[in-house]
Amino acid sequence: MNVRKGMRYLFGILLLSAMWGCSSTNQMGDAKALKPQPASLVLATPLQVSYQSELALARLGQMLTELELTSEQRAELFYERAVVFDRVGLRSLARLDFNRALREKPSFAEAYNFIGVYLVQQQNYDEAYEAFDSALELAPDYDFAYFNRGIALYYGNRPELAAADIKRVYEVQPEDPYRVIWLYLAEQKINAAAAMSRMRERLNQHDDGAWNWDLVRLYLGEINASQLMANVVKGVKDNKELAERLCETYFYLGKFELGKGNRKEAISYFKLALSNNVYDFIEHRYALLELELMARKPLPPGAQSNEPAKSSASS
Repeated sequence: MNVRKGMRYLFGILLLSAMWGCSSTNQMGDAKALKPQPASLVLATPLQVSYQSELALARLGQMLTELELTSEQRAELFYERAVVFDRVGLRSLARLDFNRALREKPSFAEAYNFIGVYLVQQQNYDEAYEAFDSALELAPDYDFAYFNRGIALYYGNRPELAAADIKRVYEVQPEDPYRVIWLYLAEQKINAAAAMSRMRERLNQHDDGAWNWDLVRLYLGEINASQLMANVVKGVKDNKELAERLCETYFYLGKFELGKGNRKEAISYFKLALSNNVYDFIEHRYALLELELMARKPLPPGAQSNEPAKSSASS
């Protein structure tokens, strides 16, 4: 099989995967299963590695070992396999393949972007900045690299630089509530009152009725967690969509509670975000980082602890 034919075969697999995913049997059962019980907690069946992902990994491995490839072609195949590894949660293998892609093609901006994200998760912020800088030198208009560098700067306690990067990305798509929230989180470290005021203005200007604007309303105090969770399930078509929504929702609930100093609640929400196995969402990536950061940071006097007192029964 030549390379071009092999690539067409692979892309056919990936296209069929998307079609099969959209037409798959609803794993949630009837509509009654969508009603949150209780209203403050909604659960989905954790996503599992699909047959299509396994098949794609096998096929990509076969192409890499059996075909005569140019460096450019090997880089593309390593990158595609790394993306699939990342999607199924095999991040060490993904990172290995992203590095292989860069060895074959040093100008691969997308691979630098992924490497940067992994470095942030490992709290290697300086190296992460370098990776994102490399991506942006190669692709100056690469919005995802700006966004990810902004998040890296946020976690690296450089809020002014973080806000500048995230604002650039926000201005490209101001109707995206996730960009609104991340911009607020960065700006909050600079001036909390001004950040809240600007977030309210952005909601008023760009709210299009999508469910995820409720996340912004939560931060503004217009709705509470129970109302948010009651709305999360509206319009959900299948378990995959529900798991993705819950991964996002629980992460931002965790950040919301952490901002109020409620570590115990925040920890629970971050763990719920992880429980859906949506490995390629930034909310899954950074929920784990948030837990690691809290585990390393001592509690201030009088703050909540996630551990029960020795004399208390375990929850």
